[in-house]
Amino acid sequence: MADPRFYDNRGPFRVPEVCRVAQIEGDWASQPDSVHDVAALDCAGPLHLTFCDRRQATGPILTNAGWCITGPGGRGQGASSTVFLRAKSAQSSFAAVARLFYPDCESAFAPQDVPVHPSAKIGAGVTLAPGVVIGSNAEIGDDTRVGPNATIGRGVTVGRRCEIGAQAVLGFACVGDDVIIQPGAVIGASGFGFSAGPQGHIKIPQLGRVILQDRVEIGANSTVDRAALGDTVIGEGTKIDNLVQIGHNTRIGRHCVIAGQVGISGSVTLGDFVALGGMAGIADHVTIGDRARLAGLTGVAHDLEGGRDYGGIPARPIREWHRQMAYLSRVARGDIKRR
Repeated sequence: MADPRFYDNRGPFRVPEVCRVAQIEGDWASQPDSVHDVAALDCAGPLHLTFCDRRQATGPILTNAGWCITGPGGRGQGASSTVFLRAKSAQSSFAAVARLFYPDCESAFAPQDVPVHPSAKIGAGVTLAPGVVIGSNAEIGDDTRVGPNATIGRGVTVGRRCEIGAQAVLGFACVGDDVIIQPGAVIGASGFGFSAGPQGHIKIPQLGRVILQDRVEIGANSTVDRAALGDTVIGEGTKIDNLVQIGHNTRIGRHCVIAGQVGISGSVTLGDFVALGGMAGIADHVTIGDRARLAGLTGVAHDLEGGRDYGGIPARPIREWHRQMAYLSRVARGDIKRR
């Protein structure tokens, strides 16, 4: 469910209206119930609508949602009261319903007449440089310093002794204690989620949050996208260099180190103490185990076991990569004749 500190729910809506917006075929006019919210598959309840995007799903879809949108091949097995709604595209139909409930989900600010909204809570010893803008119901902890022209959106919470750099932007986020956010960083931007259709790419509303745990550092001009549903999480003590992109719904463990220009796609999971070299790239839905280390320029397209070093494109154990590169160099020099 979307956090009400950041998003305004326009519901509930009766089921016929939801089905009309979602282009769900069938006779729903006599359905008396109402949908109160949208939610992720694994945390939806009886008053919520969710979706499953497995287009060729053959196994059961487990959910406690009141309603679940599936593709043509979806086969439902949820709570006894779950109603499964078949759509041509589960993702596109869910996006339409999410926009119905949250039409203003891209806005981190409501209109305000002063830079610091009167409802914002500013702790003792907080320093606000010129040009700072703070939205409604935001909370800034004691002894935090906010640099010039930084922007902190509605409902955002920032802990104690934090350093927010000049022109940093925070929205839809909860920030722990002793966090450093360098100048120009953007926390909580909309995740890169679209559903392709005959009329082009349809934006999927991003209704989640970003959680930065204690002692995290975010480098200059880096971006951490908020989740589509749920949370993007950066674990305690993790250090992120400049110009790093972290996609929506990614979960990064504790005390990781991520060097400059790394790109992490959506729904990636990194364990604790993972180290990523500069310009490494990770595909979506990949899991990397605890204490794995990736050399610079490594490309990851599949899950990696923890406790090992990797390099190359695609990523493979680093000694194997070194042997392969040495062999190819010898072939190129003519030291080894190709068969």
